[in-house]
This record gives sequence, structure tokens and C-alpha cells, in this order.
Amino acid sequence: GGRGRERESGCERERDGARERERERERESEREQEGGGERAREGERERERVKARESERARERESERESERARERERERARERERARESEREGAREREAARESERE
Repeated sequence: GGRGRERESGCERERDGARERERERERESEREQEGGGERAREGERERERVKARESERARERESERESERARERERERARERERARESEREGAREREAARESERE
């Protein structure tokens, strides 16, 4: 069973190496953060700008929809007025016809 222990110690070395690499990566990312703090902040600002543009576009679309609805309401009112005038003319014609038949 001598080989089993050897394999075990191989695993140990493997794990130690993995831990070492892990620590190395951590140190690397720490250096990245120190040096990349500026880059990170820049990216943050960029994301902020993008969000701002997005919401700006959203507001624009919303106001467009709003003015579209306003125009629609305006057209509706115009149609209403038109119908009112139409029935007014209709009523006038009817009254005119009534007067005509009274004159008979």
C-alpha cells in the first residue's frame, strides 16, 4: 500500500498548488482593482451615461405617445363638433321644411 500514500501526497501537492494559484489570482485582482479603480469608475460613469440616455429616450417616447393621445383626443373633439354642426344643419333643414309645410 505504499503507492496509496504517494498518490495522497501528490493530491496534497496539487491542492497546495491550487491554493497558491488562487492566492496569486487574488493578489492579481487586488492589483487590478488598485490600478483599475480608475477604469472601474470610468466604466461606472459610462453605465450611468448609458442609463441616462436610456431613460431620456424612454421619456421622449412617453411624451411622443402623450402628444399622440392628445392629437387623437383633438381629432375626436373635432369629429364631435362636426357631428354637432351636421345635426344643427339637419335640424335647420327640418325646421325650414316644417315652416315650408306650414306656409302651404
